[in-house]
Amino acid sequence: MMAGMRIRIDAVDLPGRTGPSHAGIHVAVQRRDRPAELLDPQPGDAASATWTLECTATASPAGVEVKGPYVQDRLGRRFIYLSWGTVDDSGRFTMFRRAKLMLDVIPADTLAAAARDGLLVGRLGLTDHDGSPLCARVEPPHITWTAEPVG
Repeated sequence: MMAGMRIRIDAVDLPGRTGPSHAGIHVAVQRRDRPAELLDPQPGDAASATWTLECTATASPAGVEVKGPYVQDRLGRRFIYLSWGTVDDSGRFTMFRRAKLMLDVIPADTLAAAARDGLLVGRLGLTDHDGSPLCARVEPPHITWTAEPVG
């Protein structure tokens, strides 16, 4: 059975608009198989950033499978890319790093509840231990996943 579900990413602690080798830093969710198509780029100095992604949740022998236009699927592992880039004066985004928000590490009961209730929420800080934009694989405890009722 397939059900509509949303994933909301609530991010805080953004690293700022400038770093040692970048200026005009922004972050956005990358569309699957379309690195240039980004959802709602946010400036790196924003107080917080939130993205809501439409997706589907399907029961499978392995648990709940999440699919959607912003859900990546590489070698059977599902995740969401947060793309970090610079935005120039013309508004062009040039990616310089990405973070993978891993979905396959979400506890099965949390994912099942989100599929039933309609909303999965990931909360995380976007600055790494060096003060740079968070990159690489992001798994708990660096992100907290909860199921919440829609509304």
